[in-house]
Amino acid sequence: MKKEEALRTKECCPPWEGDGSSCGASSGRGFCQDVVVPNNPDGPQYPFSGLDDREKWPLVFYNRTCQCAGNFMGFNCADCKFGYFGVNCNERRESLRRNVFHLSRAERIRLVSYLNLAKQTVSRDYVVVTGTYQEMGNGSSPMFADVSVYDVFVWMHYYVSRDALLGGPGNVWSNVDFAHWAPAFLPWHRVYLLHWEHEIRKLTGDMTFTIPYWDWRDAQGCDVCTDELMGARSPFDPSFLSAGSVFSSWRVLCSRAEDYNNRGVLCDAREEGPLRRNPGNHNRNVVERLPTSAEVEFTLSLPNYDTGAMDRSANMSFRNTLEGFGDPRTGLGNSSRMGMHAALHVFMNGSMSSVQGSANDPIFLLHHTFVDSIYEEWLRRHRPSPSQYPESNAPIGHNSEYHMVPFLPLHRNREFFISSKDLGYEYSYLLDANQRLAESIRPYLEELQGVWPWLLLAGLCGGIVAVAIVAAVRTAKRRYRGSPWLHAKRWKNLFALPERQPLIWSSDTEETNHPNYQTTM
Repeated sequence: MKKEEALRTKECCPPWEGDGSSCGASSGRGFCQDVVVPNNPDGPQYPFSGLDDREKWPLVFYNRTCQCAGNFMGFNCADCKFGYFGVNCNERRESLRRNVFHLSRAERIRLVSYLNLAKQTVSRDYVVVTGTYQEMGNGSSPMFADVSVYDVFVWMHYYVSRDALLGGPGNVWSNVDFAHWAPAFLPWHRVYLLHWEHEIRKLTGDMTFTIPYWDWRDAQGCDVCTDELMGARSPFDPSFLSAGSVFSSWRVLCSRAEDYNNRGVLCDAREEGPLRRNPGNHNRNVVERLPTSAEVEFTLSLPNYDTGAMDRSANMSFRNTLEGFGDPRTGLGNSSRMGMHAALHVFMNGSMSSVQGSANDPIFLLHHTFVDSIYEEWLRRHRPSPSQYPESNAPIGHNSEYHMVPFLPLHRNREFFISSKDLGYEYSYLLDANQRLAESIRPYLEELQGVWPWLLLAGLCGGIVAVAIVAAVRTAKRRYRGSPWLHAKRWKNLFALPERQPLIWSSDTEETNHPNYQTTM
């Protein structure tokens, strides 16, 4: 089905290539059905109705979509649900997300290569919206743009967090965000990372790929800002990346929120200049430093997922404190300084520091994967009932039954208020002690696996040389057995020297100033 027809009919039910039927219906994978949206009341933060295309997602664009059966998933039911693999999506498998510093050298190279491949490859499955439904003549004149696989996700993060356009230049409502500042912050980003992981697997064919995390607790600077990983600082301009990093050639999009608002338009998905980053040179009045282990532990100790108005003012709210608007030492909302998740965005002082454009920086993925791991640790520690997630009165887009903007296939917020293990993935630092030990030595074993043939060859060569030397000595002995030069006494007297001091220090000998192995270690 073409984009124009889908918009005109408000039906997004593409065929599955396996049998050519809409949603794979002929194979029982799914069916084209009406979209049902909840009518539960939203909070007072957004006082409008019918002005923003994201309201009651996705009804402005589509009122019929594929509803997949069993373990099938996707906009046309071609994919498997998270955690399932195989042709029939019946192979259950758990993936492991690892600390980026525990990856082997080959895995680090693969990570950077996959990121760059996604940035350079135009998406086959998705286009992005560059105009409002009204600007499209209510769907009669589609406004879409082709972008790369990576930039689809950059656009998604922009679109979900952009200000609401109320009509005309500068006429916007800024106190709205369908994925931040409220309960859906953690479930939404969980789905975002899962889809990103899924797209990389489809692009590369590497079904073992997982996003690594950057554990930034107690970090003194940007540990991942090296050319081997996310790109070092340029020696010529500290706001740009080193030419030694592939990311220095990347171009950003959807990063000029103020300009779009002033013109009353959406991002047009065009390139807007190089990636920027200047970690540590940020406003210290807003963020003092990167989060500490103690602040993470305090955040994890908060038993309530969200509280009060369920926005940035929420007190003693796990979600609000982890997001960065609750003080990580007191739990009080509307903190004058940002902490936790938000602190790292500000600390990066560049593309990452704008909510709408932050996904342009690949550090975004490593950062949010660690934030997701803290969410996971909280879920396991407190085991909240499903009722802890609000059904109503949360800011618009954040009630439990609301479909997440702008995902197709559709996902409801409550569906991801569950453990990562139910979604097919685990974090290496949340494994039990024995598994963590095995995981910590894994990269070293893999490195050793790459060099052991050379070590074996060196050992064989050494053995051959040793045998040859022994054979030569024996031959010489037999040949010169009667020679007086081989008598031991002659050799001993020739090279004998008086011993003036001991070769090994005795226990009562004065110690030297040289450290031994133990003191060095």
